[in-house]
Amino acid sequence: MRLTTFSDYTLRVLMYLALDPDRLATIPEIAAAYDISENHLMKVVHQLARTGVIDSIRGKGGGIRLARPADEIRLGAVVRASEGESAIVECMDPEKNTCCITPACQLNSILIRAFNALFDTLDEYTLADLMGKKQAIIRLLNTGNPG
Repeated sequence: MRLTTFSDYTLRVLMYLALDPDRLATIPEIAAAYDISENHLMKVVHQLARTGVIDSIRGKGGGIRLARPADEIRLGAVVRASEGESAIVECMDPEKNTCCITPACQLNSILIRAFNALFDTLDEYTLADLMGKKQAIIRLLNTGNPG
């Protein structure tokens, strides 16, 4: 299994914001720190703001920051929201399923169980758990954040 780039960037944005939760960060700043596309990050930030995980302040002096403490942000909820509700495999989408063995196949039930196990594990952790090596992350991102 592989998480989408969208989920990867979502977690990276949240980790960046958790470095200094009270400071407003900008999309260009985060994009530069990770050397990733601002356009991709705009979509990520929009989704995070829409789901209430971050606050987005528009205008001069605006930016983004965590909407609640890092220890209240569960990784499972974040990844579920970023991955969306799309079918894991074609046979799980009744509108797109063309597989002739679906009625006899057990793959979908096995995959559901596997994905549930993944999300159950992610639900055990918060954004704060990812920040155990905060100073090392700051150095690696070269943010100049005092921490």
